[in-house]
Parts: sequence; structure tokens; C-alpha cells
Amino acid sequence: MRKAFTLIEVMVAVMIVSVVIAALLRMQGESAHKFIHLKGMLEGAPYSSLLLYNANRLGFESSNTNLKDLLGDFELEGDLKRRLSGVKLNISYDEIRRIDMSELDENSSSIVFEIGITKAQTQEFSNSLIRVRIP
Repeated sequence: MRKAFTLIEVMVAVMIVSVVIAALLRMQGESAHKFIHLKGMLEGAPYSSLLLYNANRLGFESSNTNLKDLLGDFELEGDLKRRLSGVKLNISYDEIRRIDMSELDENSSSIVFEIGITKAQTQEFSNSLIRVRIP
């Protein structure tokens, strides 16, 4: 009759516990990485909405402005408006592709589609919109 565990049994138990701990640590690390990524996305979401709202006013050219110029139509609290008005905003537009429909089909009209990307960047965030223009 045995009164203790054998060395093999103890080694197997230690191995199982170490695999479980390693798996838990990996899950925790991945969760922290995803949380940081989501936090960054949530911090940039209000700026994304502001960029979408002002897409027509921004045009299809690059410019440097501040958020105060884009906040004109919104009623904001004094502290928030002061904080956002000091944020410098770099807006750049890059043409990705221009599609001339007359090149594809001789019978079609001369409609030209321009596909581009508008990027808004500050020190805290970066966001972009893909835009289609028919000049």
C-alpha cells in the first residue's frame, strides 16, 4: 500500500499545471493587446465622426487646420471646446486611382471617377476616409 506520490506522478502534475499557467498568461497578454487597440479606436471615434461630418467642406485637397474650424456647427461645453480648439489637424488627400469610363467602353459617356483617400492626423490619432468623386 502506497502512502506517497511517485516522482513521475509529481512531474506530470507539475507539467499540466505549467501548461495551464502558460495558456492563461498568453490569453491575458492577448486580451491586454486587444484592449489597448480598442481603446485607441474609441478615442479616435469622435474625430472620425467629425471628419465624416465635414467631408464635403474639406474638399479634395490637403490642408493644415485645427479642430476649432471644424467644430463651428457644434455646441460644445467650454472646457471641451477649449481643449479641442488647440488640436492641430493635418488633412491630406491622395488620389488612389482615376477611372475614365470612355476608355473601358467606346459607347459610354466620358464620366471620370476619382478614388482617393483623405487622411486626418493629429499627434494623438490618425484616421482616413476613402472617397469617390465624379468631377
